[in-house]
Amino acid sequence: MNNEFNLQDYLANGVEIIIKDALRASIKNPKEILFLRRFSKHTRKANEIRQKYDENGQNIPAFLIASITSSCNLHCTGCYSRANKACSDDAPLNQLSGDEWGDIFNEAKDLGISFIVLAGGEPMIREDVIVKASNYPEILFPIFTNGTMFDNDYLKLFDKNRNLVPILSIEGDEQVTDSRRGEGVYSKLVDSMELMKKNNIIFGASLTFTKGNLSTLVSDEYIKKLHDFGCKVIFFIEYVPVNGETIELAPSDNERDLLFNEINRLRKEYDDMLFLSFPGDEKTSGGCLAAGRGFFHINSHGGAEPCPASPYSDINVNDTSLLEALNSKLFKSLRDGGLLMDDHEGGCVLFEHEAEVKKLLDS
Repeated sequence: MNNEFNLQDYLANGVEIIIKDALRASIKNPKEILFLRRFSKHTRKANEIRQKYDENGQNIPAFLIASITSSCNLHCTGCYSRANKACSDDAPLNQLSGDEWGDIFNEAKDLGISFIVLAGGEPMIREDVIVKASNYPEILFPIFTNGTMFDNDYLKLFDKNRNLVPILSIEGDEQVTDSRRGEGVYSKLVDSMELMKKNNIIFGASLTFTKGNLSTLVSDEYIKKLHDFGCKVIFFIEYVPVNGETIELAPSDNERDLLFNEINRLRKEYDDMLFLSFPGDEKTSGGCLAAGRGFFHINSHGGAEPCPASPYSDINVNDTSLLEALNSKLFKSLRDGGLLMDDHEGGCVLFEHEAEVKKLLDS
């Protein structure tokens, strides 16, 4: 690893850029600007907290991914959560309660974590958890949703609590989206976007890109369509193979380079939108940011995992603290062993080195 790379500085600068771009994208939305200015103060305080931990040899990531439910109302083709048996139609009984998630959010705030992605399953099934999240304005909660469960109660909740930002998963046009997510889903997504635009609620879109569809997703034609719908935030999410048969769809360095260039172009041309990528450019971030280097994942049962695409855990936050989870044997082995900085063809390094991850888990 390059000794000149400083992870804390990288993450702190990234947070500042996100807030600056979000303020620009919200220029005509007084409620959003007021929240973001307050949130900016919170993130500076959070960065100071993380910096103090860093001075004592403990890295605290700025980002956490929380899969608050393993239930989902859709059966999307190629869903890695269902492929990993982390998602089903019916919720198991041993999922974390709303109060338990509230405790996690509170501890995350005290550690200086500024962003918690709410995922699933379908997170909007768990209104109780989302209401808990609304009580933490120090943390921004992007909610990655399939967009089929919006109602007036949720609209009121999002309007009142600007730290809750719906991010709608969409695959492309109507034909592509419905072919993967089910007939009529695209129409429901459009209805949800129109409702939020009408009510002046900031929302975003999550675009899963593969080796074959990236050029379409970054095209002016498609971005303008989302812009006209009222979308203000776009996440470009790298496709992670569900098995070896779909690995040819995983983005390579060529696609990552293309995305890097196109995002810079889009940021200039659409200055009222915010463009982000996940997991981002590993070359500029000193390797994969999973396992607590830049983020980590908590599943619906409380298991602390390196990331959603690497669903392996040796510790549960129901039995321990977030800080102890970040120092789990698995996380420390991944961070210290050099695996996260290893080269890989596409998808993600932990997917390609699944056998090594399992070996660490069993050692």
